[in-house]
Amino acid sequence: MKNPIRQLFNLPFNDLLRNRIYRRLWSSILISSFGAQVTMLALPLTAALLLHASPTQMGTLVFMETLPFVLLSLPSGVWLDRVRKLPVYITGEISISVAVASVPLAAWAGSLAMNWLYVVAFIIGAVNTTAGSAAQIVLTQIVPRERLVEAHAKNALASSGAEVAGPAAAGMLIKLLGAPLALLTDAALLLTSASILRGIHVQEVRAERKDAHFWRDLWAGIRFVASKRLLLTLAATVGTWQLAYNAALVVQILFATRILGLSEQAVGLSYMAMGAGTITASVYGNRISKHFGPGPCLVIGVAVCGIGWSSLALAPANALGVFAFAVMLLCFSMGGVLIFINFLALRQAVTPEPLLGRMTSTMRWLILIPAGPGALIGGWLGEHLGLRYALGFAGVVSLLLAGVAWRNPVIQAIRTLPSLETHEELQGAQGA
Repeated sequence: MKNPIRQLFNLPFNDLLRNRIYRRLWSSILISSFGAQVTMLALPLTAALLLHASPTQMGTLVFMETLPFVLLSLPSGVWLDRVRKLPVYITGEISISVAVASVPLAAWAGSLAMNWLYVVAFIIGAVNTTAGSAAQIVLTQIVPRERLVEAHAKNALASSGAEVAGPAAAGMLIKLLGAPLALLTDAALLLTSASILRGIHVQEVRAERKDAHFWRDLWAGIRFVASKRLLLTLAATVGTWQLAYNAALVVQILFATRILGLSEQAVGLSYMAMGAGTITASVYGNRISKHFGPGPCLVIGVAVCGIGWSSLALAPANALGVFAFAVMLLCFSMGGVLIFINFLALRQAVTPEPLLGRMTSTMRWLILIPAGPGALIGGWLGEHLGLRYALGFAGVVSLLLAGVAWRNPVIQAIRTLPSLETHEELQGAQGA
C-alpha cells in the first residue's frame, strides 16, 4: 500500500492538493478529524464508564444525535440555497466546539448527567444537519464535478490520518485526564479548523429570486429527489445501511468495555484499525470505483461492513474477540469509505447548482430517518437479549441489503460517474 504521507510530497502536476484553496479545505478536514476522534471515544465512554449508562440509554444518546436530521434537514436545505455556505460551515465548527467544551465544565460543576449528554448530542446533530450539508456543497464550489469521487477519496484520506493516530492519542488523553476533560482537545482543534476555513475564498454565485417562497422551495427540493430514480435508490440503500450501522454503534463501546474488558486506552488502540481501513479504502477507493463502477463499489462497502459486524457478534470473549473487535472497526471504516465516496459523488453529479442545498438536505433526511430507529433497536436488543444480538442484527441486515442491492438494475447500471447532461438524457429515455 502506498504511503499517504509520501504521496503528499510527491504529487502529480494535476493533483487536487496542488490547488491552494482545496488544500486549505483538506487541512481543515484533517485537523477537525483529529478532534472528532476524541469526541467519538470520549462522549460514549463518559456515558458508559462515568455515568454507567445502560444499552437503552446509549441508544437514546445516539438517537438524540440523529433526531435533528429528521426534524431540521428539509427546512435547512431551503435556507442553505439562500445563503452563503462557507460561513455556515465555519459557524458550525465553532458551535460544536462550544458544545463539547460544556461537558467537562458540567463535570467540574458536579452537574453532569445523561440528560446533559443528550442535549450535547442533540446540538451536535443540529449543527451537523446544517453545517454538514454546507460543507458538502462547499466542496462542489471548489472541485470540478467530474473529480468529485477523487475529492471525496482525498477527504477520506485526510480523515484516515486522524483515525490512525487519533484513537491512541484520544485513549491516552482519556486515561490521563478522564473522558470529559479530553473533550477540551476537540474543542481546541475545531477552533483551529474554523480559523483555517476563514482563509478560504469561494466564488459563490447566488441568484436572488423575487418569487422565492419557503414551502414552495422546500417541496421543489423533495420533488426533484423524488423524480430521480437514481437518488431514490441510493437513499433506500444507504438509509437501510444507516439502520444497521446505528444498531451496531450503540453497543460497540459497551461490548468492548463490558464483554471484552478493554480499558479506555485499549479501546483507543483498537480504534486505530479504523484508520488503517480508511487509508486503504481512501487510497484504492477511486481505483475500485473506476473498475467496478460507483454503484457496485457502494454495494461492496455495505457487504464489508456486514462481514465485520457479523464476525464480532460471533467472536469469543478473549484475545480472539479483541482481534475481532479491531477487524470489525477495520471493516466498518473500509466499507464506510467505499459507500460514501460514491454516494456523495453520485448525488452531487446529477444535481443542478441551484438545487444542491435542498437535494443534500433531502437526501440526508431520507437516509437518516432509519438511523434513530436503528439506534433504539440496537439499545433494546442489547439490553433485553444481549449485546451480541444487536451486532448480529446489524451484520445480517447489511449482508441481506448487499445481496438485494447488487441485483438492483439501477445500481448495476452505474458504471461511470454520470454528468448532469447524460443523466438527464438517461432519465428521459427511461421515462419514454
